[in-house]
Amino acid sequence: MPNTDSAATNLAPGFKKHPDHTITLEPLLGSVQVEAFGQVIAETSQAILLREGGYPPVVYLPRDDVRFDLLQANSNTTYCPFKGEARYWDIQAGGGGASAAVWGYDSPYDEVAQLSDYVAFFYPDRVEKILLDGQPMTQ
Repeated sequence: MPNTDSAATNLAPGFKKHPDHTITLEPLLGSVQVEAFGQVIAETSQAILLREGGYPPVVYLPRDDVRFDLLQANSNTTYCPFKGEARYWDIQAGGGGASAAVWGYDSPYDEVAQLSDYVAFFYPDRVEKILLDGQPMTQ
């Protein structure tokens, strides 16, 4: 389970019901670039890697390093009892589009509070490339 503070007030209910569930956030060393429809949508050297239970790892990129001018917020939301409510953006770039290709947590639970400043693009079928130091990333 991620770090928690004794003064935490927005604790994830999932950890109470499933105390053995694990989520770790760690810096991802290297430069990450996301491309869709022939355009760079995001580029950063400050990505974090989220590992959760038996799921594939997910790369989160700082919102400041994402081209939100190429994204359009949509009404999709999902709920995770360990992270909170996620919202989604569509990619609209280079004459193409991908629905609900990007997600993020505006007010994540305290255990993963760092995610509030990050978004993820890890739907490989909705972007052309996710590169780590110029090489394709695999899940």
